[in-house]
Amino acid sequence: MKVKVFSLVLVIAMLLGAVACTAGTTATPAESKTITFGVLAPLTGTNAEYGKGFQVATQMAADEINAKGGVKGMQIKLIVMDSKGDPKESSDLARQLVENKEVMAIIGDFTSSASMADVPIIDEAKITLLSPTASNPSYASMSDYAFSIMGRQSDEGPFFSTYILGKYMQAKKVGIIYINSDWGLSSFKAVTDQMKVDGIELVAEANYVAGETDFTSVITKVKAANPDTVLILDQGAVAQVVNQIRTSGWTDVKLATLGPGASQQLIDLTKGNSEGLITSTPFFFNDSDAPAMAFKKAFAEKAGFEPTVHPVVAYDALYLLVAAINKIDGTITREEIAKQLATTEYTGLAGPIKFQPAGDVSRKYVIGQVKDGKWFLAAGYDYSTSK
Repeated sequence: MKVKVFSLVLVIAMLLGAVACTAGTTATPAESKTITFGVLAPLTGTNAEYGKGFQVATQMAADEINAKGGVKGMQIKLIVMDSKGDPKESSDLARQLVENKEVMAIIGDFTSSASMADVPIIDEAKITLLSPTASNPSYASMSDYAFSIMGRQSDEGPFFSTYILGKYMQAKKVGIIYINSDWGLSSFKAVTDQMKVDGIELVAEANYVAGETDFTSVITKVKAANPDTVLILDQGAVAQVVNQIRTSGWTDVKLATLGPGASQQLIDLTKGNSEGLITSTPFFFNDSDAPAMAFKKAFAEKAGFEPTVHPVVAYDALYLLVAAINKIDGTITREEIAKQLATTEYTGLAGPIKFQPAGDVSRKYVIGQVKDGKWFLAAGYDYSTSK
C-alpha cells in the first residue's frame, strides 16, 4: 500500500514539476509581460527593398508602442523571418510561426502569392495573417483569419486604366509587361478589363517569371506592336525593365508602372531612364502632413533609404493589431484577436482603415510622376472626381 501511495505522490510531484518547468520556459503573455508577433517579409531577393521596409517599419511601431507602456501592459516582441518573396519559403516559415504558441498574430507577407500560400496554414491554426500589401482580390476572402490593408487590385486596376492611361497620359495603344504571379495576373486582368471599357487598345502583352533578369525577348515582342505607352506590372524588377527598354534604344515610348509605388530606390537604380515614369499609389508623402514626414525622416535614418507606401502600411498594420487587442476583455487568444480585428476601425499614416466583409479595404489613389530625378504628386485624390 505504501508503495502505491508513494508512486502516486511521485507521479503528482513529477506532473507539478513539469508544469512549473513549462511555466518557466514558455510563459503566458500575462506572466512574461510580452506579446509576440511574427513578421514575414522578403529580406533578400528582388523585393528586398520592401521586405527591409517591413522590418524597419514594424520595429519602429513596436518601439513607439513599447515606450508608451506596450499593449495592455505587455511589451511587443517581433520575430522577423525572411520569406525571400517565395511562396513555398513563406508557407514553411508561416508553419514555424504558428507552431510557436507565443506568436499571437502574423504580419505579412509582402506579395499576394506568398500570402495566399500561407492561408491554409494560418486558417488551420486560427491565427491572424495581416498582410500590409497583398492586393489580389481573392486573398482576404480565403479565410476569416486573412486580412489586408493595401487595397484591392480590382479597385486600383480600373483607376489606372481610366485616370492614368486614359485621362492623364492620353494613351491610345498600350503594351503591357508583367510578372507571371498571382498578383501580376490579377493586376493584368483588372487593368485590361477596364481598358476595354475605356476604349484603350491593348496591342501587345508579355510576361516573365520571378527572378528573371534578361527582358530582351519580352521588350522585343511588345516593341514590335508599336505602342505609344508601356505599362509595367511588378515591384522588384521594374527598374531592370525600365533600364533595358531605354538602353535598347526605345526612348520615345511613354512608361507607366503599377506596383512599386513612389520608390526612391527605383529612381536611384534607373537614374535618367525613369524620367517621366508614372505610377499610382494610395499614399504620397506630403510636406504638410507632419506625422508622415516625421515617420519618413526616422525611417530613412534607420533603413538607409526613403520609404514608399509599403513600409507605411506595415507600420499601420502593427498599430491596427494593437487597436484590436485593446478591445479584448478577458483572455487574449489568437481567435479573439482575429474576431476583434475584423470590426476594428483605425486611421493610420496611410489613411482610414475599415475592413470590408472579405477582410480587405478599399482605397483611393493618387498619381505620382518622376520629374528632374524626383517623385512629385501629379494628381491628388480628387482627380478621379474632377472633370
